[in-house]
Amino acid sequence: MTTIFTPLTLPNGAVIPNRIAKAATQEHLADNDQNPSKELFQLYKAWSEGGSGLTLSGHIMVDRRAVGGAGDVVLEDDSNLDMFKEWAKVGTVGGNHFWLQINHPGKQMFYNLGQTALAPSAIPLSNAGMFAVAHEITEAQILEVIERFKTTSQLAEKAGFQGVQIHAAHGYLLSQFLSPLSNKREDKWGGSLENRARLLFEVIKSVRSAVSPGFCVAVKINSADFQRGGFDNDDAQWVIEQMNTMSIDLVELSGGNLESPVIMGPDAAMSNDKESKAASTIAREAYFLTFAEEISKIATMPIMLTGGITRRAVMDKVIESGVAMIGMATALILKPDLPNELKNNLDPNPKMPSINWRQKSLTALVKISYLNHYIRVTAENQEKRSSVWPSWTLAKQLWGMNSRAKIYRKHMEGYTYKGPVLAQ
Repeated sequence: MTTIFTPLTLPNGAVIPNRIAKAATQEHLADNDQNPSKELFQLYKAWSEGGSGLTLSGHIMVDRRAVGGAGDVVLEDDSNLDMFKEWAKVGTVGGNHFWLQINHPGKQMFYNLGQTALAPSAIPLSNAGMFAVAHEITEAQILEVIERFKTTSQLAEKAGFQGVQIHAAHGYLLSQFLSPLSNKREDKWGGSLENRARLLFEVIKSVRSAVSPGFCVAVKINSADFQRGGFDNDDAQWVIEQMNTMSIDLVELSGGNLESPVIMGPDAAMSNDKESKAASTIAREAYFLTFAEEISKIATMPIMLTGGITRRAVMDKVIESGVAMIGMATALILKPDLPNELKNNLDPNPKMPSINWRQKSLTALVKISYLNHYIRVTAENQEKRSSVWPSWTLAKQLWGMNSRAKIYRKHMEGYTYKGPVLAQ
């Protein structure tokens, strides 16, 4: 019988030692040059020693000019590759796989970073005041984005990571192209779903062709954006069916974006989706399970489900349903050694306090700031306090974001991109 501790063999032959993955988390812990810091070394060492079979990094940006936050790590050339080699080494001390999640934020880039935000179409976010003005990306810039994903993947393999995950969820650039709400283009990159998915497919093909067969290539995609008229379950199913022929080793299902942040919990999403409001305990704790069960029957690659999972009973239900891997972020932030405790027949069920502010987007931001506080506790090897005020963590994060934005703008003065180092 398959359990959460049964090894998983991927399509390329790589073996992940168990079915628990530390899903990507946004840590804001890059050093002042956007490289991995000592704090990130400590954090990922703790997650590796905690027993997860797979660790996914927070999103690694493929372009220094385009970051989701001022503290994001960037990998666009080999000038500081030794630091990434050290990160890959310490992040696998427990025998796990360590993959880099690679990403471009598109228009989800804060205005105080002082950079130009690229998007499929010049359509602002609903909470546009916080974000840079969206400029429609040109054909030449699209081709550069594809090349950058390729280069970052080559560099990740050279540094010693076992794989990359291409981020096409949560409203970032590739996800923006998939959505008919944010992609109003009339060229070959917009219109039909086939055209809207073209950028994702070209990125996948470029990455897969540039790395070795044993290097894992995964994709993270929304099961839906949870916005009326946006990317939905049927769209996601079609995209995954096309990926069946693209030598993908794992697909992670998630959902939502900054305008509809369902990944922070059903109560944080501005959604009318029936499944996310289901009375079932399982549905509340594994947000996208029903869709994942259906996709697992048609996908030729393993499916990983992320969203709200904290209890062993829910994990067992997910694996029994045919889903291959369980992704957890919140639970492993609060308790990095959760897999080891589960293996010892403990079930601590780590949870955040209930946070339900009137403004849903603010609720999501407060939850993120609360989790970032505990990320820093682990990264800085601090003693954990029994409780903290979520509003205090939000104030602390906003102050930190403004301080890092100033450092980032200073860092970017006189920046010149030298071109893909390893492009073929």
